[in-house]
Amino acid sequence: MANEPNKRLPIEMLCLSLLRERDMYCYEMVQEISARSGGLLILAEAALYMSMYKMQGKGYITDHRETVGVLRPRTRIYYHLEPAGDAYLDTLIDEYTRSAEGIRLFLEGTRQKEETA
Repeated sequence: MANEPNKRLPIEMLCLSLLRERDMYCYEMVQEISARSGGLLILAEAALYMSMYKMQGKGYITDHRETVGVLRPRTRIYYHLEPAGDAYLDTLIDEYTRSAEGIRLFLEGTRQKEETA
């Protein structure tokens, strides 16, 4: 279903990957994930905020606030990747890569069985 949030995305891996590049705020991350995936990965901001809160509690990220806008000032919360989060990201990427390869091999084997049946 187009333009609906994906419910089973590796949110932590996606967000930490962006934060490895630079500090960002949640709406910016949602937009960047959508843009880089060609619109295929859609995140709900609420889900992202929950993940950020959990990762903060584990010491993977920290935040800082900045006021932006002159006519209508507002506060943005920027998130920053900490060394523990950087190491955690490497673990997430390794796990995801192994899982994706395992699923690929599984589906390949399933197709072969169907073709020989």
